[in-house]
Amino acid sequence: MKNPLLIAVAFIIPCFVFAQDIAHRRTTKLMGSRFDITIVAQDEVTANRYIDKAIEEITRIEKLISSWIPSSQTSQINLNAGIKPVKVDQELIDLIERCNTVSKITDGAFDITYASIDKVWKYDGSMTEMPTKEAIENSVAKIGYQNIVLDKTAQTVFLTLEGMKIGFGAIGKGYAADKVRSKLKAEGVKSGIINASGDLTTWGKQPDGTDWMVGITNPLNKDNIFSWFPVVNAAVATSGNYEKYVTFNGVKYSHIIDPRTGYPSTGILSATIFAPSAELCDALATSVFITGTETGLHMINQIKGVECIIIDDHNNIHTSENIELNKTQ
Repeated sequence: MKNPLLIAVAFIIPCFVFAQDIAHRRTTKLMGSRFDITIVAQDEVTANRYIDKAIEEITRIEKLISSWIPSSQTSQINLNAGIKPVKVDQELIDLIERCNTVSKITDGAFDITYASIDKVWKYDGSMTEMPTKEAIENSVAKIGYQNIVLDKTAQTVFLTLEGMKIGFGAIGKGYAADKVRSKLKAEGVKSGIINASGDLTTWGKQPDGTDWMVGITNPLNKDNIFSWFPVVNAAVATSGNYEKYVTFNGVKYSHIIDPRTGYPSTGILSATIFAPSAELCDALATSVFITGTETGLHMINQIKGVECIIIDDHNNIHTSENIELNKTQ
């Protein structure tokens, strides 16, 4: 689950004017989530034109990748699992290929075939005991990115197991934010922020020429920002869990489940990733949350241009090698 633990300064400056440029913001619901779209422009008419284009692009992407839309190519792939390959757009081939690469890097902690899970964990208060070992093992029987067959020549996707599914819930909003950033930059928009419910990507500068800043909050106290960071032509995302969990024998089990085992993650409250793209931030934030502090930090330290902040379940802060906290009171 992505949590909006990121506070962008775009939310507090739209009324200020610097050198005729203004940060214009619109909030809307897209892909089932809140999107805050901020564009720096000289007038409201221009800004609204570009914001409209951003919304059109996000809507296009949702129609392509959403498994909740029966006509989407993703839904057609799932419908034909174990039956036949499905011809899709090159864009979707490329997205799945990048997802599989992250799956390999994270040893399967990130896996878009997670959509195949048979949900045996309940977080609505109805669970009175842990699921059986057999039920947990069966719940992930059809998960495995290795069973996605991409044919680049035929431009098809085939899921080899009947009942297998893919889903982009863990990276879809980040991917959409990246695509909007690329589209608007190509059209000459010099600065902005796309915030997809905490999956945030930026480009350019604030109207006064300073960097966009993002505040990282304590997941146990959303009103408390413990550090601010510049986000320069980059992205940031947080995976967190401090509201949806169950407790058995004194252990908290989060709603974020390891697709390799079927067991919920433990030990981490939130994982924040800084990376060049929101898509990558999304995927790695989920992966770090699942793999845990030690393994997660080791993995992030091996990836150039990526940094991480972890808050464990004892409220301790851990950072990757090149993060320097600017703590605030």
